[in-house]
Amino acid sequence: MGSRVRRALVPVLSVLALSAPLSTFAAPALAAAPVVQAPAGALRGVEQDGLRVFKGVPYAAAPVGALRWKPPVAAPAWSGERDALDFGPVCYQPKPRPGGIYSSTLKAMSEDCLSLNVWAPDNAKKAPVLVWIHGGSLIGGASSESMYDGTALAKQGLIVVSINYRLGVLGYMAHPELSAESPDHVSGNYGLLDQIAALKWVKANIAAFGGDASNVTIAGESAGGLSVMYLMASPPARGLFQKAIAQSAYMVSTPPLREPKYGHVPAEAMGAATAGKLGAKSLADLRAMDAETLTTASLAAGFQTFGAVDGKVLPSQLVDAFDRGEQAHVPVLAGFNSGEIRSLRFLAPPPPADAATYEKTIRKRYGDQADEFLRLYPSADLAETMLLVPRDALYGWTAERLAAKQTAIGQPGYFYLFDHGYPAADAAGLHGFHASEIPYVFGTASTTPPAWPKNPNTPAEAKLSAAMTQYWASFARDGVPKAAGEPAWKPYGKDRAYMAFAETPQPGVHLRPGMYELNETVMCRRRAQGDTPWNWNVGILAPPLPAATPQCR
Repeated sequence: MGSRVRRALVPVLSVLALSAPLSTFAAPALAAAPVVQAPAGALRGVEQDGLRVFKGVPYAAAPVGALRWKPPVAAPAWSGERDALDFGPVCYQPKPRPGGIYSSTLKAMSEDCLSLNVWAPDNAKKAPVLVWIHGGSLIGGASSESMYDGTALAKQGLIVVSINYRLGVLGYMAHPELSAESPDHVSGNYGLLDQIAALKWVKANIAAFGGDASNVTIAGESAGGLSVMYLMASPPARGLFQKAIAQSAYMVSTPPLREPKYGHVPAEAMGAATAGKLGAKSLADLRAMDAETLTTASLAAGFQTFGAVDGKVLPSQLVDAFDRGEQAHVPVLAGFNSGEIRSLRFLAPPPPADAATYEKTIRKRYGDQADEFLRLYPSADLAETMLLVPRDALYGWTAERLAAKQTAIGQPGYFYLFDHGYPAADAAGLHGFHASEIPYVFGTASTTPPAWPKNPNTPAEAKLSAAMTQYWASFARDGVPKAAGEPAWKPYGKDRAYMAFAETPQPGVHLRPGMYELNETVMCRRRAQGDTPWNWNVGILAPPLPAATPQCR
């Protein structure tokens, strides 16, 4: 059928490709295919039950050939009406692990993957916009995953946009030759630059869909939450969004482009070493390699996918940017899940032999902070403690830090804990697991991956999902999370307020006293010493904690 899909397929695709809300599944009402005349070009989508849906819309040119490892450039113009009926190809990534709870069937992979999708209410006018950035450790995931269907949020009056961006070695490799050919003398961060290009596309085009380009919220989970923080700290992204949502984000140290600092291999050196292991003698050799081979072989060669502190796209470490108030001055909604590590057990070490061994190890590694560490993470249940330590160091500390730092610059920060369990998840030992909040926010519990613990279809589950969808949507609308008939969600403020999502939404104050302060101390001392990263090297895996300094208690 060439680059277009016949119009006769519109009803079939609209039923198959769009997921239903959590509580029910009903065939959508269909109408004539909507056409939007956007500055980028005319787009034909699908009308579905009061929404107009457009998929696979290119926001940048295919980054292939000489454009591989280049900042994104504008997509070629098209003439006439372009069909936007199906998701675009997935960016190259490792094949999903069979049987994993996050594994789902993905579309065909291609380097020509820089596309986005739009869910817009019929007759929308100056509607708030939510741009969703998928997770996947910056090496996997796609906007086409069924849990990210924007229907439920769009029915709250939002325009929902989901995006693809380059992943892994194709999205984040820095290299001396790449820096040499750059006008700014930097490299890496191409996936982040893709996200910025998508936001620029939204700014230029979203009014044609009825959206308000001056009321854009960026949102993401896990690596998507990390991307949200990168965007908040990135000068080229400034002014492209007005609010931010970071779900299970992690403010870990980031490799510098050239200097060996904080225990990281410099990003350029990582890229050069990877090229050597792949047998590439030049940048031309790398650009000539097959994309699938590059993706899989680079992982086998030990390539680590992170942004790079390059002084331009990412001027400094995230912790430094937020400490100095250099991040975007926007309202933030941030939180974490109670069982983050239950589905990410590779981040947790095996428990030590006994309580005495554990306590001796902690005292050796945490010194003057050992008593506080053992108060927060006691030896009574070592298996549980092994899960709590990395959870708090990666996700809990980050979420509270985001709320606290935005509060410090006079912006509202809304903090949450997702602590909801349900029978299938709890039976599998996955209470409140990583990403388990997503189907509740998007109303997509009926379309989770095949091995995902099945969400029950009950009135209580539907009510919790409806509440979370409303909280998120109202935050995107006006910066204040609200839900009809549910408790008021207070900003973090002096009381360190938060909202817990368990069986129902429950407000509270000062979650886990001492957790934030302990992890701040660890980060601060490591940063001051300058030769150790701050990430999952915590607990019994931690190097000895540096001594206190005047700047770090």
